[in-house]
Formats: sequence, C-alpha cells, structure tokens
Amino acid sequence: MAQTRAWQRMLSGRRLDLLDPTPMDVEIEDIAHGLAFVARWNGQTLGDWPYSVAEHSLLVVDILERSGPATPAERLTALLHDAPEYVIGDMISPVKQAVGPGYEALDERLQAAIHLRFGLPAATPQRLKRRIKRADKLSAWLEATQIAGFSKTEADRFFGRPDPALLDGLAVALRPPAEARAAYLARHAALMAEHAP
Repeated sequence: MAQTRAWQRMLSGRRLDLLDPTPMDVEIEDIAHGLAFVARWNGQTLGDWPYSVAEHSLLVVDILERSGPATPAERLTALLHDAPEYVIGDMISPVKQAVGPGYEALDERLQAAIHLRFGLPAATPQRLKRRIKRADKLSAWLEATQIAGFSKTEADRFFGRPDPALLDGLAVALRPPAEARAAYLARHAALMAEHAP
C-alpha cells in the first residue's frame, strides 16, 4: 500500500511536513503568498477581489493596536494568528467545529513552528490570545457588515456589538493578491525589525 503524502511543496522550495512541521521549513514569503490567495468567508463577499486572510490579518493588527498598548512581539503574533491557513486553508467556524479536534491539533502544530521561526513563544500566552481573539471578532464584524452581507443586528448576534470608537475610520480593504501579499510582507518586515533583540 502506498504511503499517504503528508507534506506540501512550497514555492520557496521548502517541503513542509503537515504532521511534523519544523521552523526551518517555514518562510514568510510562502505564508504571505498563500494567505493572499486564501479567501475568507468561502469567497462569498462583495467586490472584484476576494477578501483574503492576508488582508484580514493586517486588519486584526490594526484593531489590536487601537485596543491598547501592544509590543512588537504582540503585534507580530496578531499578524501571524491565522498563518497556518497558508497551507491548510480557511474554514468558517461551523466547519471547524464539525471537523473536530483534529483540525485544532493540526493548526496548533503549524502555529508553533511558525512562531518559533520568527522568535515568538510556541504557544501564545492566554492573555494575548484573548486580546487577539477580541480583535479577530471585531474584524469579523466589520467584514460581515461591509462585504459579507450581514446586517448590523445579525453581526452583533454572532460577533458581539463593537465599540464604535474602536472601529471608527476602519474599512475592509479589497486588493489584488499581489498587493495584499506585498502589504503583509511589509508589515511583517517592520514588526520583525522592531521585535529584533
């Protein structure tokens, strides 16, 4: 019987083992490229471009910064909060729940390798995880109401009613994947420069 392949060849030439990922097989260019081409909301959004996970991640960092002081490492963690999706894709929450704990375990292994690659703790501290989750939900609220067809009442029910001051002036950006990738890489480079010891 043939062995099942459990690795993904990346454009950088790296071969990422999904079941046993190592930091040495993680490259930011692969992450940025993959996330720029992964559509949130299963692609069910308004506009001429899909709303990518790369764009979402940039918005989450912006919201985290508005919510209070955040160190460069905390902002970098927020930028990378959905990074495993560059290889496993984005699934809406109901699908993740249906898949069960296997998806979560895979996501955690990939996240640990990604964090270690960029000098972060393998596991995100709980306090920071909660802050990023709040920013993630606020981002989802904005996305839901601006491009995914949700009413504000419906978005409030699923994602919580946001503080209007926290989101004032923020808008969902829709850009071609190449522009989203470049913006993600630029933010990563800036945060790495600030995070460097």
